[in-house]
Amino acid sequence: MNLETLAIHAGLDADPVGAIVPPIYLSTTYTRRADGEPPDGFVYARTDNPNRAALEARLAALEGGVVAATFGSGSAATMTVVQALAPGDHVVAPNDAYFNTAQLLRDLFAPWGLQATFVDMTDLDAVRTALRPTTRLVWVETPSNPLLRVTDIAGVVDVARGGGARVVVDNTWATPVLQRPLALGADIAMHSTTKYLGGHADVTGGALVAREDDDFFQRVRLIQRNGGAVPSPFDCWLLLRGISTLPLRVRAHTENAEKVVAFLSDHPKVEVVHYPGLAAHPQHAVAAGQMSGFGGMASIQVRGGRAAALRVAARVRLFTHATSLGGVESLIEHRQSIEGPATRTPDNLLRLSIGLEHPDDLIADLAQALEEA
Repeated sequence: MNLETLAIHAGLDADPVGAIVPPIYLSTTYTRRADGEPPDGFVYARTDNPNRAALEARLAALEGGVVAATFGSGSAATMTVVQALAPGDHVVAPNDAYFNTAQLLRDLFAPWGLQATFVDMTDLDAVRTALRPTTRLVWVETPSNPLLRVTDIAGVVDVARGGGARVVVDNTWATPVLQRPLALGADIAMHSTTKYLGGHADVTGGALVAREDDDFFQRVRLIQRNGGAVPSPFDCWLLLRGISTLPLRVRAHTENAEKVVAFLSDHPKVEVVHYPGLAAHPQHAVAAGQMSGFGGMASIQVRGGRAAALRVAARVRLFTHATSLGGVESLIEHRQSIEGPATRTPDNLLRLSIGLEHPDDLIADLAQALEEA
């Protein structure tokens, strides 16, 4: 089936009373037979739930995987992958990535015994050099946050396989509409479902979709069910609803972003635009080869440094000042201010999540904001 069809139908069984929209199953526990066996497979809300089962089936179908596990946040999904490793194991991770991912590896799991090396993931030789006999995981984020660097997924998979490591790809920004990591050889695709999959800034969640239901993923599932960092039934219901329109929304986000980026690329007060759809982007060829579109996220660096960037952020009227991305509304954020003293983000960088407003209105808003930068 095509992605548009899977986004609407995957994971949904016929409702016994004929409801088109599935009900929300709020029950915390389920009846069992006298011998303790559950007649329909559901026992307790922490371990499973019909809404969660439907969501996981849909996500697996969209990513072309065989199994999925969902969580209460994207960070919980990331943490579960790392918890499935053992003390003394080594991880290779990108030096440009979601700030909290690096924080988890450095601040939470290093004292636990995990070792991590951060490299330029766009340089396959750097990845190869970073591998150790104890390397068990290579974490990829592409496009990256906030510089939109693009990693050659198939190339990293080839390098990691040579070292006996598995590859996890954070596919949050591209979504399965634009990029299919599992088809390129990755073992797991990770999502913050809070972003484009939910799509309306009203639900928090995370997901892991695996190419194989192997021993490692069984450990992921064990941590999910016993740790309990799972989404609520209503969260799952909202995500199923959001995913139904995912292909249409992502393509509209992308179309808007391309028009906004074209304007920004020619603006004299913009030092650089980070967007993989630009021919000048250092990894444009890689992006064009593994993505069917370049997405709705862009970052700009404003001429004049931090002060100028903050003036632009203060002057916008249509863009909303807020963290997160992937909703219908356009957002702007000075990332360095959010990330704190350990940030690697340039001080004049503004991250833009291009929403579904008319692109002419977004361009007009940025034009007036840049006028006095």
